[in-house]
Amino acid sequence: MKSVMRFGKKGKLSPRFVGPSEILWRVGKVAYELDLPNELPLVHPVFHVSMLKKCIGDPSTIVPLEGLEIKENLAYEEVRVEILDRQVKRLRNKQVASVKVL
Repeated sequence: MKSVMRFGKKGKLSPRFVGPSEILWRVGKVAYELDLPNELPLVHPVFHVSMLKKCIGDPSTIVPLEGLEIKENLAYEEVRVEILDRQVKRLRNKQVASVKVL
């Protein structure tokens, strides 16, 4: 019997998915070769489609690293925002607040 490669912890709390990876090319009709991180050298890079999860990247959510300035004491400047609208939706057992800011 072949040994099973586990990621991180063993058992119930072991991670089932390992980060987003780039697809290098399609192998056959239902298999893809992935560009896996360097931490996983023993894992075979070809996976069946059923083992992959769809990941759609949103380029507007990516923060550019050039504009970030980190101070020595890890302090940051607070920016105040104006609250335009606030609504509270009531469900059966809880209330959910939604806030619209400027």
